[in-house]
Amino acid sequence: MSNVWRLGILTSGGDCAGLNAAIRAVVYRAIRHYGWTVYGIKDGSLGLMNRPLQYQELSLELFNGNMLRMGGTMLGTTNKGDPFAFPMPDGSLKDRSADFVEGYHMLGLHALIVIGGDGSLKILDRLCRQGNVPMVGIPKTIDNDVHQTEFAIGFATAVNVVVDALDRLQPTAASHHRAMVLEVMGRDAGHIALNAGIAGGADIILIPEIPYSLSGIAAKIEDVRREGRSHVLIVVAEGCRTEDGKPITVLCDQGQRRYGGIGQYLAERVAEVAGLETRVTVLGHVQRGGQPSMRDRLLASAFGVHAVDLVANGRFSRMVAWQDRGVVDVPIAKVVGGSRSVDPTGAVVHAARGLGIYVGD
Repeated sequence: MSNVWRLGILTSGGDCAGLNAAIRAVVYRAIRHYGWTVYGIKDGSLGLMNRPLQYQELSLELFNGNMLRMGGTMLGTTNKGDPFAFPMPDGSLKDRSADFVEGYHMLGLHALIVIGGDGSLKILDRLCRQGNVPMVGIPKTIDNDVHQTEFAIGFATAVNVVVDALDRLQPTAASHHRAMVLEVMGRDAGHIALNAGIAGGADIILIPEIPYSLSGIAAKIEDVRREGRSHVLIVVAEGCRTEDGKPITVLCDQGQRRYGGIGQYLAERVAEVAGLETRVTVLGHVQRGGQPSMRDRLLASAFGVHAVDLVANGRFSRMVAWQDRGVVDVPIAKVVGGSRSVDPTGAVVHAARGLGIYVGD
């Protein structure tokens, strides 16, 4: 067993439902079973980079009955400020990775558990390897695109939110004989759109992994009309491009461009090619918030316990994962090579096509 008694934990990247359940599980397992002290690092890697350090000791008393049910992360998070190219006030970029490692040692930690998506885990794995910081990872992302795990924390809740939106859009679509276009999150992977679209009864699901055509969309709408229905539900992932492969983005703060707008683009095209009145709903960050679902609470709890056990057994540079209906762990080196996208020939796409849903050409 490893010689650990001061454990750090941080959340990094975008927030999602289930993060507090994972933090709670880590604290419960570390204190109740091993008798360790646990420190929560504030705002991801920034908590160890800032001076003074930003952290708090996590005691059992903090985790009342509400913590399991709360969305977001009690520790705060960040998806900006790469420590290897950190933006400075004068506009320059500075390598501040040494500040992160120094902060870890200043706090007197013996190991670190990090909760993040594929991008955060890649950066934190590099940081920890460079500074010889013992680390274990827990996967979270509503996009569900982390390699080596069938599910990540946050995905199930996000899908439930989208299904609920479709349940609410369908009656108004039917009442007014409209095409309802629902734009959901999913930059490079269409897991949310595909899973929620099937569960929510969508007629058309468009995802980044599968090209589509306006003629294919028009043909599907005509099929729906022939079947005696005058309304259509369309789900599109935000990272989906136009039919000729162009990305749709919007300009945000600091001159950054982010995906967004494909829903409005499609609504205009659908109105042209199918003659249907259209309306657009963009769920955006609604998908990240709210109470975590049962599945996310369970997954986060199982991940947290297993992560602490990995630390206790000195098994570092690994990520906990869900495979074959159970919790396993895999080398982080196998995780950070890229995102896990939808398999166009996989079972879920096959099911969608089998239901007559148009998912591209």
